[in-house]
Amino acid sequence: MALYLLYESASGYALFLAHSLDEIGQNTEAVRNSVSDLNRFGKVVKLVAFNPFESALDALNQCNAVSEGHMTDELRNFLELSLPKVKEGKKPKFSLGVAEPKLGSHVNEITKIPCQSGEFVLEFLRGVRLHFDRFIENLKSGDLEKAQLGLGHSYSRAKVKFNVNRVDNMVIQAIFLLDTLDKDINSFSMRVREWYSWHFPELAKIVNDNYLYAKVAKHVEDKSQLSEDKIPGLTDILGDEDKAKEIVEAAKASMGQDLSLIDLINVKQFAQRVMDLAEYRKKLYDYLVAKMNDIAPNLAALIGEVVGARLISHAGSLTNLAKCPSSTLQILGAEKALFRALKTRGNTPKYGLIFHSSFIGRASARNKGRMARYLANKCSIASRIDCFLEKNTTSFGEKLREQVEERLDFYDKGVAPRKNIDVMKAAIENSQNKEMDVDEAPTEPSARKSKKKKSKHEAAEDGEPMAEDKPTAVPNGDASDEPRTEKKKKKEKRKLEMELEREKDHPTGNTNGVNGFSTEEGTAKKKKKKNKVVEVEVLPAASEGKKKKKKKSKGDDDE
Repeated sequence: MALYLLYESASGYALFLAHSLDEIGQNTEAVRNSVSDLNRFGKVVKLVAFNPFESALDALNQCNAVSEGHMTDELRNFLELSLPKVKEGKKPKFSLGVAEPKLGSHVNEITKIPCQSGEFVLEFLRGVRLHFDRFIENLKSGDLEKAQLGLGHSYSRAKVKFNVNRVDNMVIQAIFLLDTLDKDINSFSMRVREWYSWHFPELAKIVNDNYLYAKVAKHVEDKSQLSEDKIPGLTDILGDEDKAKEIVEAAKASMGQDLSLIDLINVKQFAQRVMDLAEYRKKLYDYLVAKMNDIAPNLAALIGEVVGARLISHAGSLTNLAKCPSSTLQILGAEKALFRALKTRGNTPKYGLIFHSSFIGRASARNKGRMARYLANKCSIASRIDCFLEKNTTSFGEKLREQVEERLDFYDKGVAPRKNIDVMKAAIENSQNKEMDVDEAPTEPSARKSKKKKSKHEAAEDGEPMAEDKPTAVPNGDASDEPRTEKKKKKEKRKLEMELEREKDHPTGNTNGVNGFSTEEGTAKKKKKKNKVVEVEVLPAASEGKKKKKKKSKGDDDE
């Protein structure tokens, strides 16, 4: 059987014929030895056809299609024209060797051409790639390298722009910067404490917080000038008047040495820099929380924004995290301990980054491993929901968090938790209800409703009969044009029937029905056919002499 080779170069598609395969015996080692020698390789492989690309854009489109395993129309036409014709009802006496197995299966599915991809074919294609410029006539030296360089840049640029991981790169950069800022702020705060303690050593024992210490050091400056006039300012910074007075008293008996004016200026500037970094860290944390609620809301609701962002950062992207099994996610971040345990045949780690979750800390020592395994399972579910769900919702994350809380109670108190299928059904219903609430928001302007109410009120005062309502009126008499869902209609119908039964049991008069009409009329209305309008007149009340008419449509409840 003849073997044809499809080679996708940067300049076009090329088709080669590998003959005299019986001598080689399809030995991979023999092909590997003959590849480097053009004389030997040229006797086995011959160029059959070459189809150059029309432009750089066409080359990029063909390259993207091949990488995704799709056969384009150009490639199909090229293969049908270049390969031998096969008569109907007969098997082809050749096969096509391709480098991509997905592309081969797609070609075989559409054109029925048998394709193969293995080490034997790959070695042949390696030789074709090595000597490709020798097979193509009129190809100048350097043209192929320029085409490869241009196509490589275009392909990489397109892949960078087309980011399937959405914007989780921003979360990865933000969590890296947040960790770096934490280290830097701690180092700089210690430097401020050591520097200013030469002048005022007692302040370090009174103020423990690094940010407040930098603020106080900037406010106090020279301790010799500290008096009771600065107590209100210190109180505003510390939030405690007693501490402010203690600082003033300590300054009077301080054992620190005096600093020159230039030294105090430098300490003040450095303290201001530390304060600015701490404030920027707070803003960065708020930015990270907002981004996590947009990208992975369920993971953030389950395990927290910072731990969720660390998991995404360590996995590389949200998609990579979604692909991880829960056992991998459980020890994500503890790779060194895992491989050390495997090497020394010791105990493998129970948890990695998820140890920073509050659930692990709340579990008892004997249940920490169980809790880590269960939490990793729920995190894996939440990450997959966030990655592949199109709508943005936190319903699943909240329900998964409730499951973890129930599991903690089960370990501590023995309370049986709910089943996973029941929790997921409740989460789906919760998300659907939220969507219904958003969809059923009133869209009619309030002015139109107020005008309608006003006209009805004036007509009732003048004693004029009101016009009949249209059959599209809703059961409670509101003039809303928005269609109701079937679920809501059934609820209202059930509510109406319950009120009718209640009034049958406790009759109080003709006017004690639903919306002001009698129960007899209500039951009569219940027996009416569809789309039949029932008019009911309301008896005049003792306090008001106004007449009102309300119309009900039975057809609205059943539609």
